[in-house]
Amino acid sequence: MFPVCLLHFCTGSLIFLTGKTLPEVTMELTGEQLKMAETQLKRYLPRSNRCGDLFKDIPVFAIDEAILEDIIRKSNVLDWNQFICIGINLRHMEIFKAVASEKGVSSSQLAVCHMMILKDVSNLPSIDSPGISLSSLDESHVGLVNQMWKFAKNKEAVRMIRDMLANFPSCRVLDAEGKPVSWILTYASCAMGILYTLPEHRGKGYAKVLISTMAKRLHAQGYHVYCFIEEENETSYKLFKNLGFTQGGLVWIQ
Repeated sequence: MFPVCLLHFCTGSLIFLTGKTLPEVTMELTGEQLKMAETQLKRYLPRSNRCGDLFKDIPVFAIDEAILEDIIRKSNVLDWNQFICIGINLRHMEIFKAVASEKGVSSSQLAVCHMMILKDVSNLPSIDSPGISLSSLDESHVGLVNQMWKFAKNKEAVRMIRDMLANFPSCRVLDAEGKPVSWILTYASCAMGILYTLPEHRGKGYAKVLISTMAKRLHAQGYHVYCFIEEENETSYKLFKNLGFTQGGLVWIQ
């Protein structure tokens, strides 16, 4: 059950609308109250979410579709004059398409993804990783990560990856020469993602080690452990399922 929707808007980058189990509190705000709430929220957001030269990431909570529709239609949460890539729960897709159409904004579907959730980190299977060297990525790896990511098509994606590496957890496997051969990052929404292993190093169990390591790290810091997997990516879907992740719904990314 996901009675509350967590909506992330990211101008020029990926946006995710996911479910969270939170207390059911209904609140209607006036325009002035919304501005005040945004000001207060910015005090608690990471520096990356407040810098004008990086993507805009605004979390919006809603338990009423009418209120959600009113917010995206009348507020300044979304800048419909800029390129926006939005990820939403499928049940809210028609609302966004209708508002976009009203505003003369064209749209096209990019991917449909499973939202995979790890409800209990203790259920992670024991994974032997002798001889595997792990460390974090840094901003010097922006080019490498961007080159291998299938959605890296513009400068906004490069800025997003740089921001992820600078401000959020990541993990990489190093080869004998100290070069990264497999890695995983964390989005601003705290979802794990951009998991990749160089072709010549696949089949060695690196992805399992990275997922398990990152899941335990995020859980230890008090975050929910989840990710998004494209519907047609059966290999990754089976991998996460075997590690104890369960499907929490479909997300439409555009």
